[in-house]
Parts: sequence; C-alpha cells; structure tokens
Amino acid sequence: MTSTPDKKRRVVLAGIAGALLGSPSMAASLLGATPRQPAGPFYPVELPLDDDNDLTQVKGRDGIAKGQMSDLHGQILDTNGRPITGVRVEIWQCDANGRYRHPGDRGGKALDANFQGHGRATTDNEGRYRFRTIRPVPYPGRTPHIHMAVFAPGERPFVTQLYIKGEPRNDTDFLFRRIPTERRHLIVADFAPGRSGEAELDARFNVILASTGGTPSA
Repeated sequence: MTSTPDKKRRVVLAGIAGALLGSPSMAASLLGATPRQPAGPFYPVELPLDDDNDLTQVKGRDGIAKGQMSDLHGQILDTNGRPITGVRVEIWQCDANGRYRHPGDRGGKALDANFQGHGRATTDNEGRYRFRTIRPVPYPGRTPHIHMAVFAPGERPFVTQLYIKGEPRNDTDFLFRRIPTERRHLIVADFAPGRSGEAELDARFNVILASTGGTPSA
C-alpha cells in the first residue's frame, strides 16, 4: 500500500509536470528548433512592388487569387519560448496553377496575375506574424509547400519550408523525407476550416529558432 506522503508527492509532481507542459515557454523548448530547409530556386529575382502580407490581392488589380484562401499565422520564438520581436518574415510559393513568379519557372500553365507570390511581415511585441495566402498546391516533383524565411539582425537568414499536415504526397517528397521522422511535426501545419469567416482555411505555424547568446540563430 502506498503511503499518504508518497501519494501527495506524486500529485505535486504531476501538477508541476502539467504546468510545465501547459506553459508556452516549456512547450517551445520541448519541441526543439524548427529544421532548416533550402530556399529552392524560385526566391524572387525582383521583389514585387506590392509586397505586403496579403498575397491574394495585387495592388492595382481588382481580382482575387485563385485557390483556397488561407490565414497563415503564428509566432517566431527562441527555444526558451521567448518571442523574437521586430524581425522580418517572408513567404513565397507557387500560385494555384503551380507557377512561381520567377523567370526560371517555365511551367506550361499561365501565371495567376492576381497572386502576389511573395509577401513579408514584421513580428509584433509577442513575436506574432500573419499572412493571407492560399493553401499550397503541388506541382511536378513536389508536394504542396510554402517557403519561409526569418531575417534576424546579425544572423544569416533562417529558411525552412512549411508542409500540410496529413498530405499524402509528403511521403514521397524528397525534401520532406530528409527530415527525420521524429522531427517532421515541426514543419507541418493543419490547414483547418477558417475561424474568422474571411478566409476558407486557417493554419498556425510557429517557428522555433535555436539561440546563442540571447540572439536567434539556427
């Protein structure tokens, strides 16, 4: 039979463990740093004049981008769960036709003139960022993905790729498969039905950067 002090000790330890796992700081530490991935060949040669955080509309045009409109948001954190504030975050991806706004992409389909293709945002005082974009689509040789870069002062840009949770094509994608199985949860996001009523889908993706000397790096 377990003594009362032992029972109390287990209860206290369980409470501490629950508190730590429920803490954003500890959760970030337990997840580990987001894996790096290559930028790929289609980072814009020339950034678009309209380069805000809404990729679904282009200034001067009345149309809306094709595809499933999605809100992509999250935080940029260090491995201690501290927000990294005031840093530039960029994303770029192909349009709903599978085409990048890049002269090197010579795909057969026409470009979607209403899709910006690249956007940027700056993290707020809680490390938060937000983009309005489309659910990524596949193109020959690649599973759906969004490229993302974080530009922290004094550090080389941190680049990764964001994938769709549960997407069957991930299993055959050569870059996705480079990530060890136990770390793949760090580069996927669930594109779930939108909550705001404005976007069809909603995806949350936190980027966890390893830090040295209090400065984010990877």
